[in-house]
Amino acid sequence: MLWYSILFLVVALVAAALGFGVVAGTAALIAKICFVLFLVLFVVSLFRPRKV
Repeated sequence: MLWYSILFLVVALVAAALGFGVVAGTAALIAKICFVLFLVLFVVSLFRPRKV
């Protein structure tokens, strides 16, 4: 999930540099959503009880 967030961030930066505002905004939004989802899943996995 973190990989997709970084990938869409790079796509957004390249699109913004080339002047594609709508594509850059959409890619940045997808990157934010992926990063928040990654953080939620990471925190849940930290507090999940482990089976031994």
